[in-house]
Amino acid sequence: MSPRKQLDPPQQQADTGLKFQLETFNSQAMGTVRQYGVILPPNYQKNLQTRYPVIFLLHGGHDDARAYADKYAIMSVLNELYKSGKLPPSIIITPDGNDNRGSSPLYDPDYYDGPNGKIGTLIGSELVQVVKSRYRTLDQPKFWALGGLSSGGWGAFNIGLRYLNNFNILFSHSGYFTDDSGAKNSPLQIVKQLSIADKKRLRVYLDAGLNDSNLLGSTKAFHQVLEELNIANVFYAFPGGHGLSGADIGWNYFHKHLKDSLSYVGEQFKTSQK
Repeated sequence: MSPRKQLDPPQQQADTGLKFQLETFNSQAMGTVRQYGVILPPNYQKNLQTRYPVIFLLHGGHDDARAYADKYAIMSVLNELYKSGKLPPSIIITPDGNDNRGSSPLYDPDYYDGPNGKIGTLIGSELVQVVKSRYRTLDQPKFWALGGLSSGGWGAFNIGLRYLNNFNILFSHSGYFTDDSGAKNSPLQIVKQLSIADKKRLRVYLDAGLNDSNLLGSTKAFHQVLEELNIANVFYAFPGGHGLSGADIGWNYFHKHLKDSLSYVGEQFKTSQK
């Protein structure tokens, strides 16, 4: 669920000094070569002894590994947060979450291991190992975050809750928490089955647009379950949501509120660094 063309997209700053790079790796889970995007932190090539936290960003429907750079002006968001100190310099990874069906406006990606491919294993396990082998990462899961927008928000929790040994911080923008593929792909159900230790280390950021009444309802219900389970979380309902034009609509909504989620992620990283 993501518009194909925004009429008034957010503008990417020209001089962030950050670079988006498309990379490939050979995926055993999917039996093919796969892509991911990476944005390395400022001075990565200079500070050769420094290790960094990692953030995976999952795209929505009819999108790919380039979406955050091409549509949501992620470099401007990162530049602003790095400069204000709200997010410590991090390694940003944007996986291609499409399954064997490819990308289509008619359906969302299957962010799980199913008949259309093992996307859950690809993102939750395999790509984590690739990133650890290629970049100077901080390896503890408290320094790894996984989030997404729309169906990518659902995917972040559907995958992340199964891989808390890899990711302790999860976030969703106008996503949902149950899927029509059934209870086995329902973060709402999975979260209730977590061990006490897992519930303790989980950190959650949630938002949803007031225009997206179904997604807002799903997000609110998930937030209430987290409250009942005493899982650390924040939840916001913001103006706007999905759509094709408007200051709080579509790509603009996600651009604007990535600042909120990534600031939350930054707080968690800073607490862990202390």
